Amino acid sequence: MTTIPQKNVKDLFEKAINTTKLTINREHILQDIANKIAEILNNKRTVNLNFICTHNSRRSLIAQTWAYYAMEYYGITNGYSFSGGTEATCFHANTLKTLEASGFKFSLEEFSHKNPKYIINYKDAEKEIIGFSKLVDHSINSTPFLAITTCNDADENCPVILDAEARFHLPYKDPKVYDDTENQKQAYLETSLLIAAEMGILFNKVKQLVKS
Repeated sequence: MTTIPQKNVKDLFEKAINTTKLTINREHILQDIANKIAEILNNKRTVNLNFICTHNSRRSLIAQTWAYYAMEYYGITNGYSFSGGTEATCFHANTLKTLEASGFKFSLEEFSHKNPKYIINYKDAEKEIIGFSKLVDHSINSTPFLAITTCNDADENCPVILDAEARFHLPYKDPKVYDDTENQKQAYLETSLLIAAEMGILFNKVKQLVKS
């Protein structure tokens, strides 16, 4: 098995931002999310982001991890990222490998054959997050939160999210379709880098809107 060489998170993050061009529609969505986040922070409240996808195994966990990094990168200390699904499955191995290759560190907090819990951080991180597959309303997901659906199924299958004070739809293509193919590694990497770039662009906008 070929080992993916580990990258520096900061270098990968900055390169992703600098090489990603957004559509006008995508720019508007990120601006709307940034406006809401900044509104909460300017009112001296904590912002909780809950990235939601059907199985909470790939896109939502990648988004949770890169949002966590982006907030630390831009010095947003009163924000937290979580994730959830319409059903709980597992932190998919391909997701974990892709994030590890990007420079994130995974430590096993609670073993489970089906759905282990990981402590996720990176070199010189100020704090850490917990990663595992769970339902949207799991007790670890602090409330109230901003719900951000990352797949169309989750957007359609969650008509009401009770603890969400606002809801946004930010879908990504599912790299799952490339599982067990020769394009698997590249597909997961491209998804991760796009999410990294958009989280960076999002929180750069937030930084500019938050009152000092």
